[in-house]
Amino acid sequence: MTYEDFLDEVTTLLTEIYNLDDEAAIKLVVDAQDAEYFVAHDDKEELRTVAQAKLDAVALYEAKQNRNQTQRKQQQRQVQKKKAP
Repeated sequence: MTYEDFLDEVTTLLTEIYNLDDEAAIKLVVDAQDAEYFVAHDDKEELRTVAQAKLDAVALYEAKQNRNQTQRKQQQRQVQKKKAP
């Protein structure tokens, strides 16, 4: 599969597995590209499979969820600090 087809597959899996809208799934994939997450996939054709696309979709989604959870916790700490006498 071509690199572009692989990215399309990851995006499609994000919408199917996690019920993300197209815009959110595309943003996750584009952000991962910007962070050079897919560099190895571009270089090695054997990494561009449907099975690998599923693994990457799960990894990207879970990383996003973890970042969101960390941000929420940091915001809660800031609010608590402001409330403390």
